[in-house]
Amino acid sequence: MAGIERSRSYEWSDPGEVAGAVLAMDGRSAIQAFVDESVVPPIGRTLDFAITEVGEGTTEVRMVPQEFHFNPIGSVHGGIAATLLDTVTGCAVHSRLPRGTGYTTLSLTINYVRGMDIDTGEVRAIGTVTSMGRRVATASGTIEDASGRTIATATATCLLLGP
Repeated sequence: MAGIERSRSYEWSDPGEVAGAVLAMDGRSAIQAFVDESVVPPIGRTLDFAITEVGEGTTEVRMVPQEFHFNPIGSVHGGIAATLLDTVTGCAVHSRLPRGTGYTTLSLTINYVRGMDIDTGEVRAIGTVTSMGRRVATASGTIEDASGRTIATATATCLLLGP
């Protein structure tokens, strides 16, 4: 297919170093390091999103949809929304964890409400812990456009790993 080829270059940190730094801190400090960009998860660079806020059991991510997020029909791929929602729900859980404890997502259920494209502008994903057990935590997430309209929602279940 003829057309103008586009390219993109970016850099990322060694994932092993990122994981080591994260596990050396309590969860809230680790997510704050993402906000401060003293530690940057490679996925944030790959998809060009930033973790912008952390609270006790809450996180926020912001992203501006770009062409490199598009699926073949000209809109942002649903997997991008899924990644944002997995990030905010997981980071919300992580913000409540003690040092040396990690997590993994067991399930992520997403409801897409409207699509994103190049005209959507900046989106904001917000994650909040809804239940925190000894081995399992749950969180909810929402993606909104700049007008506050819902783009997608999710619920996540996370398995807590560690001591």
